[in-house]
Amino acid sequence: MRADLPNGTVTFLFTDVEGSTTLLRALGAERYAEALASHRSVVRAACAAAGGVEVDTQGDAFFLVFPSAAGAVDAARAISAALEASSTPVRMGLHTGTALVTGEGYVGGDVHVAARIAAAAHGGQVVVSAATRELGGDAAFVGLGSYRLKDLPEPLALYQLGDRRFPPLRAVSSTNLPRPTSSLVGRGRELDEVLRRIELGARLITLSGPGGTGKTRLALEAAAALVPAYDGGVFWVALSTVRDPDLVTTTIAQTLGAASDPAGHIGQRRLLLLLDNLEQVVDAAPALAGLVAACPNLCLLVTSRERLRVQGEVEYAVPPLSTGEAVRLFCERSQLPPTAEVAELCARLDSLPLAIELAAARARALSPARILERLSQRLDLLRGGRDADPRQQTLRATVDWSYALLTPAEQELFARLSVFAGGCTLEAAEEVAGADVETLQALVEKSLVRFSGERYWLLETIREFAAERLDEDGREGARRRHRAYVVRLVEETADRLHTGDEQAAAALLAPDYPNVAAAVDHALESREPDDVGTILGGLYPFLISRGSLTQATSWTNAALALRDLLSERGLADLLTGGGEIARFSGDLDRAVELKEELMSAGAEPRRPNWRAATLVDLAEIALDRGDFAAARRNAGLAAEVGAGPRAELCFAELALREGRLDGSEEHGRSALAAFEEGSFNFATCLELLAETARRSGRESLAAERFAAALRLFAGLGDAGGTADCLDGLARLAAAAGDAQRTGVLAGAAEGLRETRRRAPIRADVPRPEAPEPARAAGRGLTLEQAVAYAVPSLAGRK
Repeated sequence: MRADLPNGTVTFLFTDVEGSTTLLRALGAERYAEALASHRSVVRAACAAAGGVEVDTQGDAFFLVFPSAAGAVDAARAISAALEASSTPVRMGLHTGTALVTGEGYVGGDVHVAARIAAAAHGGQVVVSAATRELGGDAAFVGLGSYRLKDLPEPLALYQLGDRRFPPLRAVSSTNLPRPTSSLVGRGRELDEVLRRIELGARLITLSGPGGTGKTRLALEAAAALVPAYDGGVFWVALSTVRDPDLVTTTIAQTLGAASDPAGHIGQRRLLLLLDNLEQVVDAAPALAGLVAACPNLCLLVTSRERLRVQGEVEYAVPPLSTGEAVRLFCERSQLPPTAEVAELCARLDSLPLAIELAAARARALSPARILERLSQRLDLLRGGRDADPRQQTLRATVDWSYALLTPAEQELFARLSVFAGGCTLEAAEEVAGADVETLQALVEKSLVRFSGERYWLLETIREFAAERLDEDGREGARRRHRAYVVRLVEETADRLHTGDEQAAAALLAPDYPNVAAAVDHALESREPDDVGTILGGLYPFLISRGSLTQATSWTNAALALRDLLSERGLADLLTGGGEIARFSGDLDRAVELKEELMSAGAEPRRPNWRAATLVDLAEIALDRGDFAAARRNAGLAAEVGAGPRAELCFAELALREGRLDGSEEHGRSALAAFEEGSFNFATCLELLAETARRSGRESLAAERFAAALRLFAGLGDAGGTADCLDGLARLAAAAGDAQRTGVLAGAAEGLRETRRRAPIRADVPRPEAPEPARAAGRGLTLEQAVAYAVPSLAGRK
């Protein structure tokens, strides 16, 4: 055994002269011998200076060993520096590992790894393994990607010493894909969809989406999965620093080591190129399409914030993460447990991977609750590390990169669209923001505006940036046009909400609820409360069913605080809507106060047959207070002034509470026949008849009626009515001895009421007894899940 060779973990360094035969012919024997001697002197001097040992020398090749990786790297760096100006193109490969020391030298697999790395390199290039990079001191390395080398079973992650550009390494299968420093969370479905498109023959695939959606990360994962399928190689072409579209093909040629013509270099080779960040040089798209046409086995996988719009392109719009994936990503990066606050934080960040990564980095100093408090400054609050791409150091930098690529007309429309809090239709964009279809489509194609379900919308992080682009005058003008649009929308749909067409009207209004809230906020800020009265007076059925009663109550109070600025009509509308909102949220004293003021108001509200309807409301409030005499009196007055079936419904509820079940059934049937089928009042009447049947001992009929009412309330999105029906079904389950079902249904009703702040229709009726675990399970259900559990036949139905 050789005593001079180090044991244990060592670093092997192989060197040889690339193209030595060609060099011999070029220099001639005498000059070649001189160059070789000079090269040997340089190598041996560097080896000795770094504490290395010469294991073997053959011709122009050296096999050296070092007790430390840092010493081996220092020697390689010294050799490169000394030979840089010479005509001797030496390539070097380094790998750290162990081997058996024998009388002839070393024997072991790590020796072969180092030799194969050297053989894959080019003259003047120093290539190292991941193990050497890890232990190689403070040297600067560049990731080359993973390569499958001859006779080695698994691909190796390889790195280059220094940043000089070389062609791809000589390998069995080549790739320069960078190795991500962290795991990919989620994206299984998206990865499968991208790979499926390539499997079906797509050869030009564009992964599109706004900055921060994770396009590059998904593309790298897809490209890595395809390395075995492309024997010509899989190569990453970074374009973020390229500004001239004419340089795109030049950059491709440089990446591939081609002289100038990438099409000629690729030829028939089966090869995949990942072109990353093409948006700022998208005018190179025709040249790329031509490259694909000229190379029949070439596939281009492109990431861009806008699609290329060339023949043969297949676009895949990368969506934000799912809710579960977003929470998992935050928790993995921050090492915090999943909580409701984390889920809310991820939702407020639009489930954008970049935003969540940056928020997780902030979690080292701020709790999720604190980050939530500061989300109004999200564009600057969320900042990456020193090694982050400058374009993604902050959310602001990410969006600004895309904004800078817009034309002036696109920038102007982009800013104006920020006034829409919940997206908008084409007509709304035209009316409020002065949009034209071509400019709007350009913003969609550049991933700053999204389009789905006939609506255009901005992710909240992008909308915040867009709003900053409006000056004070522009912002105020846009907000006034926006408020005028919302008020007109309310006036056009209010009649449908009051005349039995609630379900269709509510479905039409639901996407615009955030816009309604923004319009109310602007009216209050501007001290112009009449518009608040119009909105609350027209939309209160929708707000009760689908909105936030807490928010609607605050609007009422804020507008009434500006009472001196209200017109008589504005006050009447506000009292109408505010009174109903107070009643359904359980504040009966406040409801009576507002309704009695309405009865003596100087103007009529927009509510149809408002006087009769208000008397019925007062009768129903009296029922809830247990004042049956007042309920009977007000219902009678309502009937005299034309309340019709609503008065009948009130008499039915009065009979039910007094225990006169025959009278409840009779009045209820009479009212049901007069109400518009599918309306809120129709559903309310069905629920009353169901409760009447339950108290009469007709369990089967009660279950049938509760299920029918449940379907209608769920279709209206009315959580309170849905909860009332769930309570009825829970009582039936309790009577049948099914404790688990009782608990889940009762818990689901409690959860819906807590979410929407809705009082039960009969607060005096005791809730059924049930096990707490079952109740807890029910409280965790959404409205749709609760309906599916209660009536399985309704699952998935609208």
